[in-house]
Order: sequence, then structure tokens, then C-alpha cells
Amino acid sequence: MSTASNRRAVAVILLIPLLVTLALWAFAWPAARIAPHDLPVGVAGPASAAQPLEQHFEQRDGAFEVHRFDDEAAARTAIEERVVYGAVVVTPQGPHLLTASAASPVVAQLLREAVTASAPDDTPVRVTDAVAAPPGDPRGSALGASVLPLALAGMAAGAVVTLIGLRGARAAVTLIGSAALVGLAATAVAHSWLGVVTGDWWAEAGVLALTVLAIGSAVAGLAALFGPRGVGLGALLMVLLGNPFSGVTSAPELLPEPVGAIGQWLPPGAGGSLLRSVAFFDGSAAGGAVLTLSLWALFGLAAVLFARPAPTSAEPAEPVREPALTG
Repeated sequence: MSTASNRRAVAVILLIPLLVTLALWAFAWPAARIAPHDLPVGVAGPASAAQPLEQHFEQRDGAFEVHRFDDEAAARTAIEERVVYGAVVVTPQGPHLLTASAASPVVAQLLREAVTASAPDDTPVRVTDAVAAPPGDPRGSALGASVLPLALAGMAAGAVVTLIGLRGARAAVTLIGSAALVGLAATAVAHSWLGVVTGDWWAEAGVLALTVLAIGSAVAGLAALFGPRGVGLGALLMVLLGNPFSGVTSAPELLPEPVGAIGQWLPPGAGGSLLRSVAFFDGSAAGGAVLTLSLWALFGLAAVLFARPAPTSAEPAEPVREPALTG
């Protein structure tokens, strides 16, 4: 066996455990450290009655970001506009908790437990799900599981475009066309068949298509800039980091800092947040996610269209012409 083959074998032996360790860290560490970090919640009611409850939230330093509202109507509006995940309304009968399981069933349960634990003994806590998760996915499990298939679809599109050697406009049209078809097919399954999302059908299809396009074009763009290594970099960003950092199964504010924020800068996290906004909240608080996905898509498409192909070892070197001898 040649020295080069030995080196490749050693590289593979070392690389596989490294990748497994990185995957375990990326997937297991955030899940094992779930806790609120500046989680937006609301408190509504007369100032004198609401202040003790507000102080109770603020006692957990850095856990909650408390918003004050005059009454229940204002608190409901804030929940529907995705300003807060839930709110506690102080009433003469006791605390009335407003949750939004469509935003995050995990946060809804966390708030229910926190408010119940802080209520005086023998004081009932009335709970209203102001924006409920759909009957087809009451725990949000199916929605959370949708991020990885979208990431894999985008990865596959970007990798295939690279491997078959598509360049320029053909590559861009292929990426856009495949993303559009994935968006239509995924919406047919998630909306029409499973009932996991319940918003406007075409808006949901657009969100899914934009998410796949952002991932696929980013992978193809990185490959156009860095060669085959760009596909590996794309897999690292979109699958190994983007999926577990997305916060779709819980909430970005429940992940360790700064994982939640990083996840929202990557297409899987931005796509998951945008899908929630469109599916359950009439598009509220969608601007940041749309911008993130659009920037990734534009970066990738621009790289595919204008970057010079990266040289590979398979490309034959140009023959060196020796000057002709003159006699």
C-alpha cells in the first residue's frame, strides 16, 4: 500500500469519530440544556396587582423578558402578533394564563407550570390557549420533524447540481425549479393530508420553497466558490448545525445562548420560524426570517451565476509548449 493510501486511511479513521462527536454535540447538547433565556412573556392587569407577578418572573435573572399590558385584549393581540409567547392576566378570581401552543407547545407547558407554582395555595389558575396548535399536530412534533427533510432536500439539490456539472443560468433555474416542486409537494403532504399546518396553502408552499432554495443555492454556491469542499461546508452549516440549532421543536429562546440566535441566522431555523408565522399567525413577525432566507438564496444564486469554477484535481493540466528551436 502506498504512502498516500496510508495517509487517506488514517484520515478516514480520525475523521469519522470527529464527525460523530460533532454531531452528538450539535444535537444532544442544546436538547440537554433547554431553559428559558430572555423568553418574551406578558403580564396584564392593574399595576398594583400585576407588579408582584412581574417581579416573580424577573427574579429568575435572564430567564424572562417581561412585557406589561393594560388588559387581556392587549395581551391577546401581543400573542397573536408573536410579540410574546404567553401572558398572565391578573383578575379578581385569580391569574388567567394565556398561552400559544401553536408558537411552542414546550413554552406553553413551561408557562403553565411556572404560573401554577407561583399562584397562592388553593388559587385556581385558568388557562386559555389563545392560538392553539392544530388538531393534527397538537404537540408540534410533526412540524419540528419537518426541518430535517427540508434541509436534506436542499442539500440534495445543491449537491446534485454540483456533481452533474451544471453552471450559470442552468444551475440557477434547476435550483429554483426543484425548490418550487418541493414546496408544492411538501405543502400537499403537511397541509392537505396531515393537517400539520393550517394557514394559507400557497403562502405555506412559498415558505417551504424559499427554505429549500436558500439551502440548495447556498450549498451549490459554496461548491462553486470552494469546489467539492463547499458541499461538505454546506452540510455542516445546514444539517449538522442548522437542524439542531433551529429551535423548531422547542423555541429559539429555550436553547443555550448563543445557539438560538445562530440558528435563526441559518435557513433551517429561519424557515421553521417563518412557517409557524405563516401557518398559525397570519404572517406576523415574518420579516426577519424572510430577509434571512432571501439573503442566503441570493448569495448562493449569485455565486452559482458569477463565480469561476473551482479547479479540481481531475481537470487536466494545460500542456506546456516549449519554444520552437531555430536553426
